[in-house]
Amino acid sequence: MRAAFHDDLDAIFTDLTSVCELVSVAVRDATTALLEARNDLAEQVIDKDAEIDDARERIEENALELLGLQSPVAGDLRVVVAALRMISDLERMGDLSVHVAKIARLRTPNKAVPELAQPTIARMAEVAEQMVERTCQILRDRDVAAAQDLVADDDEMDRLRRKSFAELLGQDWTHGVEPAVDVALLGRYYERIADHAVTVANRVVFVVTGEVPADS
Repeated sequence: MRAAFHDDLDAIFTDLTSVCELVSVAVRDATTALLEARNDLAEQVIDKDAEIDDARERIEENALELLGLQSPVAGDLRVVVAALRMISDLERMGDLSVHVAKIARLRTPNKAVPELAQPTIARMAEVAEQMVERTCQILRDRDVAAAQDLVADDDEMDRLRRKSFAELLGQDWTHGVEPAVDVALLGRYYERIADHAVTVANRVVFVVTGEVPADS
């Protein structure tokens, strides 16, 4: 019975990794849609978000069923509770990708990001993509060291966010209010994707060690 229970726990982590991989694709495709004015990709990201939502419901049902039937304690309980929280973070990352895609769709056939802001937004997108990819690996391997290293990437994201604001408020910004709002929102979306990635990684640390990271 206990062996089957632990197989079920492992299956939850496998499912979380699969959802993370869906999110990784969503972030990547939303960014491509944004930077290349690809309406087809924007629509694809928006449509496929339902798959992430469905996966969240399935994982939550499985986790709650384990809570109800098995009454897990100690380390096993940590896994189930952390899984419930992680799937919420992953779903939110998918939602943020949809927000990026909707800005891209709204401005096509033009690019939503003016030339002045493109290098910073493109780098924020790259950092976010890398952090999501690494989060998937952290989930797959339950790698505590890699989870702790992810914080450094989040620091870079914070620096890029400040740089983006400086560009918007600088004298060289001549693109008006509407593009400024788009860029401010995009910076926020990518920053939040990174924040959720760190939160998921910290929950992996909690599952493995039983300790709550100081920056979680």
